[in-house]
Amino acid sequence: MKKSLILLFLTFTFFSYQEILTAQTSKVSTQAELQEAIFNAKAGSEIIMKNGVWNDIQIKFYGEGTKENPIILRAETAGKVTIEGVSNLRIGGKYLVVKDLHFKNGHTPTKSVIQFKINNDSLANYSRITNCVIDEFTQPNREDTDHWVELWGRHNQLDHCNIVGKSNFGPTVRVFLNGNENVYNYHQIVFNHFGPRPRKGGPHGETLQIGDSYTSMTPSYTNVSNNFFDKCNGEVEIISNKSNFNEYRNNIFFESEGSLVLRHGNYCTIDGNVFIGNDNSEFIGGIRVINTGHWITNNYFYKIRGNEFRSALAVMNGIPKSPLNRYNQVTDVVVAYNTYIDCKSPFQFGVGTNIDKKDVLPASEIRSARPERMLLANNLVFNHEEDQYPVVNYDDVGGVTFKNNYLNSENKSDVSNDGIRTSVFEVKKISKDLYVPTKNQEDVYHGFDFETIKTDLFGADRQKQNSVGAITLPITGNPLLIQKELYGTKWFSTEASNYKPKTIAVSSAKSLVSKLKSAHSGDILTLNSGVYKINATLIIDKNVTIISSDKGKKAELRFATGVTGFEMHPKGVLNLENLSLKGDKTQDAIVTLDKNMSKAFNLFIKNTEISKFKSVIKAYKASFADTIAIDNSSIKDCLTGILLNTEIDAKGDYNAEFVFITNSTFDQVQSSVLNYYRGGYDESCIGGNLVLKNNTFTNCGKADESGLLIQNHGIVNVDFSDNTFKDNPVKEIAVLWGEKGQKPVNNTMSNSGEIRIEQNLKQKLMY
Repeated sequence: MKKSLILLFLTFTFFSYQEILTAQTSKVSTQAELQEAIFNAKAGSEIIMKNGVWNDIQIKFYGEGTKENPIILRAETAGKVTIEGVSNLRIGGKYLVVKDLHFKNGHTPTKSVIQFKINNDSLANYSRITNCVIDEFTQPNREDTDHWVELWGRHNQLDHCNIVGKSNFGPTVRVFLNGNENVYNYHQIVFNHFGPRPRKGGPHGETLQIGDSYTSMTPSYTNVSNNFFDKCNGEVEIISNKSNFNEYRNNIFFESEGSLVLRHGNYCTIDGNVFIGNDNSEFIGGIRVINTGHWITNNYFYKIRGNEFRSALAVMNGIPKSPLNRYNQVTDVVVAYNTYIDCKSPFQFGVGTNIDKKDVLPASEIRSARPERMLLANNLVFNHEEDQYPVVNYDDVGGVTFKNNYLNSENKSDVSNDGIRTSVFEVKKISKDLYVPTKNQEDVYHGFDFETIKTDLFGADRQKQNSVGAITLPITGNPLLIQKELYGTKWFSTEASNYKPKTIAVSSAKSLVSKLKSAHSGDILTLNSGVYKINATLIIDKNVTIISSDKGKKAELRFATGVTGFEMHPKGVLNLENLSLKGDKTQDAIVTLDKNMSKAFNLFIKNTEISKFKSVIKAYKASFADTIAIDNSSIKDCLTGILLNTEIDAKGDYNAEFVFITNSTFDQVQSSVLNYYRGGYDESCIGGNLVLKNNTFTNCGKADESGLLIQNHGIVNVDFSDNTFKDNPVKEIAVLWGEKGQKPVNNTMSNSGEIRIEQNLKQKLMY
């Protein structure tokens, strides 16, 4: 009898447990089923979204899980549930987990793709987004602002996600601290793969922003660790720190054109990070310092070639009594045990004062608060080139103390100090980007609280073996091998496809239209010699090359009255080579869409003749070219030239990042040849790049009301050299920005006005 009762009890318990398990797991295939499952979910529930495309879905995931039994929302198979169309996800409650989802082919209808709150009364706490992907889920209109992930509440986590391809306005990930319920948040942003993020052409393209100017004195305690920032080129700030007590540890910044910027906020820790540049870019930066109490330790910098705002260590002057949205003075900052290999002038002070250090002048009254009580100690600088200029000072550095910093060759900087020492030492190459010293430099400085720096870059105990620089010997293995599989998901990759481009022969206008439409990205269309009468606009929405098959005989594309030549769409890349393009002055040769230019286009014109068009290139507002390059080409008898002048809102934006015009001729262009404009000014922005070199301009500009042949208002980086100007009836050829070091070099002018240098160009401050 007793045994029977026990058996009956166990049987009842087993079936009750099975019933609980069944109740806790819900597999859903429609939006209605999903919302019903969320409504009924309890601690320990698991909601499984059926594999497939979930289109135009706005998910509100809420509930009260527990630490031991969270409520989980996941894909049936990781990566096989795609969220597409006009869709988003909002979560609110406690101990919620979302995993394995893939956002693509769409955009959010709100200000965020994933938001850790449903509304102000329903925040997420102790919740997690993991193993998810947001892939080019960008707004159709590049000017529309959103954030792909917004963290609100406290103790939330974003981990093992891939977040790639944001091209519209707004930081990719943003942490909000508005209200007491969002401070002391202790968020974890870990093991993610961020990027690539393409260049945006102006500000508001950060990958990560923690806080904002008006909550910048607020304690956040956000932890950003073990992430891979991969070609995050959105703007000059990869990370914009705007709150207090945050930690940035063990992240890799790989060829990302910007810096980790301590823009606002105090008492942050930047430890064990790796910054990898290359020989080709001066836009790749390191760490920019503003404000108080930061500790910058154990970081490794390799081939950081940038200057000023993009130097390996950029220390800004502050503004006395600065408003919250400007720049506070640097005080009580420690920079210790860092290694700089082949970096161009790694330490730069007084950044932003815009002073030629050769002139003995004080900093401007606006940017006059120099660093105070700042310590640089136990840093190692090695350069394979003999000449070293480790310190660039745009203002006095009397408030900086140098202790036991070592160079491998003579210090040729203006700043000499007993704390900057030359010592003969060598480094050995461990991997593509890692050099380590062959022996330890053991003469270290023991500063106040330095005992808290317990380990080196790779976790070795500094109490057992200490040395100058980020790395102590011996090291085991190769700890800096970049293993992308450690970051983000296991199932998503940004690697290019294995498609092999095809060469496609074209012999007629009809064939050109049809084969252009069916071509794959990367294909080459070769045109036989002859005249192609084009009666429809040629759409460029992929990477395509159009080239004459016979280099000695240019194929001629002749466009009918009123028919635009080429229309650039998002992600379109057009390569024109050895062609002749002709219009009848009723059409534009190359034009962007007038709206919904969500992503950048690129244009490369080589050995090509362009004649008789209303304009050569016309960019509409909110369109953006990463690169426009015209080389060894001829442009003649057009009403106007290259129009990149529609961003006039004084917000710091512009229509192209790089404009290269080289070895070309311009003849009888009636209006200005180039109008490349940036409205609004913030000294830390990249600000556009123009190379105008070895060109000839003849009989151009007579109909331009501005009286300027070349207009480059607000563009920061300009190379204006080796050009010839002859018989151009303009008042001035160009106005160059003296404050930015712009000057004409080896130009020849005849009957063409002058090139004027304006030292302080009038610009409206963005903020």
